[in-house]
Amino acid sequence: MGALPARFFADSVNRISPSQTIGMATKARELKAKGRDVISLSAGEPDFDTPDNIKQAAVRALKEGKTKYTDVDGIPELKAAVVAKFKRENGLEYSSSQVSVGTGGKQVLYNALVCTLNPGDEVVIPAPCWVSYADIVLLGGGKPVFAPCRIEDGYRLKPEVLEAAITPRTKWFLFNAPCNPTGAAYTKAQLKALTDVLMQPKNRHVWVLTDDMYEHLLYDDHVFYTPVQVEPALYERTLTMNGLSKTYCMTGWRLGYGAGPEPLIKTMCKLQSQSTSNPSSITQWAAVEALNGPQDFIQHNKKAFKERRDLVVSMLNQAKGIKCPKPEGAFYVYPSCEGLIGKTSGKGTKLNTDEDFVLALLEEEGVAVVHGAAFAMSPFFRISYATSNAELEEACKRIQRFCGNVR
Repeated sequence: MGALPARFFADSVNRISPSQTIGMATKARELKAKGRDVISLSAGEPDFDTPDNIKQAAVRALKEGKTKYTDVDGIPELKAAVVAKFKRENGLEYSSSQVSVGTGGKQVLYNALVCTLNPGDEVVIPAPCWVSYADIVLLGGGKPVFAPCRIEDGYRLKPEVLEAAITPRTKWFLFNAPCNPTGAAYTKAQLKALTDVLMQPKNRHVWVLTDDMYEHLLYDDHVFYTPVQVEPALYERTLTMNGLSKTYCMTGWRLGYGAGPEPLIKTMCKLQSQSTSNPSSITQWAAVEALNGPQDFIQHNKKAFKERRDLVVSMLNQAKGIKCPKPEGAFYVYPSCEGLIGKTSGKGTKLNTDEDFVLALLEEEGVAVVHGAAFAMSPFFRISYATSNAELEEACKRIQRFCGNVR
């Protein structure tokens, strides 16, 4: 069968691109399947196993026959666990009717944006940013507006840059810290400077969508704050999203949640009722145990991630032409490869862009990373250090060798 005509597909789908992080991970897997020695540092996925108590809760749910449809946006027990989590960890008061549970954090973001965006509505996104934000905005008919965060500022958004990005058409400010891809985090004072911009009378039309997925992965005595904690007056126009994939090592279980004003949550539920309906019933019962059960493993994982971060930052800064800041959180580094752009790799590839750099690195040294253009800022690249120290050390040696051969 020949190619389908472009007009067969919806304009909304033609506006978006496939996830480039998934694309690089797939490319690495394909090369491995062909027998190539590839170290993949492209996927944002903890290498630790899901804690046993969470797995046992899923087994119990299966044995007890909890395998039927549930309420569209979450079982009451899970919503209660989410309410308790927000109270316990963030000092935020919500009722169960203000909570939405989706198939991963991505669905919660998708539901919120698709439910609220009309053509021409703008969403301010600090860049570099996670690959899916802009595409979800485009799918919803909105316009992503990137607010640049400079390497010199630790990849943190400056209040004046946020201020300049907001227009009368701005519907949302989409905020993520600790940030994917940079690991940048904010002090309470730095976050207050941003919320002060949003509290100005002329900016009262802007809603806040905060992605707190890396909340528990903060290092060096940094303390986590979410925007509504810092500015309670934003409560009525903020959706606070979180999930289980990173902290609880449950990427494949697919469970995210958000809390915000009840009319928004109800509308998101309406959309979900006509798309996926409820998340997996088994995953939901496992999530109840994750949120309510022991949390001590988080500190153990955090200690390992911090060691890995320090290893990677140290080794990358010894590579010719690479500059790698030390991030405060998450499990990514976002080094600059500006010192290599315009040069030629050891095997003769011209490195005109960060994409050229990452493709040549994969081809010549078997290390898969993601280019900065995927995250809306070049010339950089993202490394996920959510893998073993031995793999990270070998990968960094290969990167040093690759950079050393560039001429």
